[in-house]
Amino acid sequence: EPVRGVPNGMLRSALFGAIQRGRRRFLQREKIASVDGVTVFQTGPRLDQADLDVWEQCLHLARTGGLGLEVRFTGHGFLRAIGRSTGKSQHEWLKDALARLMSAVVEMQDGRRAYSGQLIHHWYRDDETHQHVIVINPKLAALYTADGWTAEQWDQRLALRRQPLAQWLHGFYSTHAEPYPYSVSRLHELCGSEAKELFHFRAELRAALDALATATCWQCSIDDADLVHVVKAGSPAQQRHKLRKRLGRGTA
Repeated sequence: EPVRGVPNGMLRSALFGAIQRGRRRFLQREKIASVDGVTVFQTGPRLDQADLDVWEQCLHLARTGGLGLEVRFTGHGFLRAIGRSTGKSQHEWLKDALARLMSAVVEMQDGRRAYSGQLIHHWYRDDETHQHVIVINPKLAALYTADGWTAEQWDQRLALRRQPLAQWLHGFYSTHAEPYPYSVSRLHELCGSEAKELFHFRAELRAALDALATATCWQCSIDDADLVHVVKAGSPAQQRHKLRKRLGRGTA
């Protein structure tokens, strides 16, 4: 319950970009910036971190309802779960977000893992029960191999709401057991930032790293070589992963 399980490739790319609210550009099978080893193409409206909040909660509900089966929920309960108010405008925003996720078609290759399809396979609102009904494509499970997904700490993500770059950094570094340095320019590309000048992005990045450090207790800094360093203790699962790597090196 305290975490949301997300395929790594989704968090290691600009698919859900660190962008501000406003008009969305429509993509036609456009290649999305991603780390080495991950390839992403998207057709549909550009997605942001608020859309990722919605998708993570949809995946969370579908984990018990079953992939490929109908999952039902009330808009009120869903909005509260993602840290939003429950007024009329927010209910309309939720409908827009669900429609965007249904219209977004993603082609992803992450090593030997692959998925091609919608982020939400089907969505409608039941006027009799006043519930939303979604279906998640069962083929998405191909991305959930033992090392193919990350359990993102939900309370930390919610603490960073309305800070898209800090949220993107949280998801990105959550996928790394032992983060290695990335250049500011590389993170600018990977997060899908709309900042035209790197010095503007660098200022945004410093503020986002400060917010990230406050929410997570990770140590975050930018050195004189313009490299970003993030040091964290890691989740229990990541600690076990590091231990297995060390044991593997010891027996090689």
